[in-house]
Amino acid sequence: MKRLMFAAATFGLAMTGAAAADPIEGKWKMPSGYDAQIAPCSGGFCLTYVTGPHKGKNFGQMTPTGNGQYSGTVVDYTKGGKQYSGKGELSGATLSISGCVLGGLICRSQTLNRI
Repeated sequence: MKRLMFAAATFGLAMTGAAAADPIEGKWKMPSGYDAQIAPCSGGFCLTYVTGPHKGKNFGQMTPTGNGQYSGTVVDYTKGGKQYSGKGELSGATLSISGCVLGGLICRSQTLNRI
């Protein structure tokens, strides 16, 4: 009986850990057609290319700010690795990411879809 209770408690803890995952985590399809992975790292979440010419490269880091909002940095390898101040907004299976330089004067954005 004790083993059964221990197994149930262990299963419950495992389910709690899985449920605690941030909604931004997972695999995403980029507008370019390439795939990206968002996973925990350094107190936030790293965005990494999974496919394409930049496979394995980190192209951003986001920290949750609340209510499906994130802030951090975004790297654009099509512009020679230019780094932008970034923000993200999660809405269902869609993640909108934008990055700006020069105090928001020049911005780029794109929408990723959960795979």
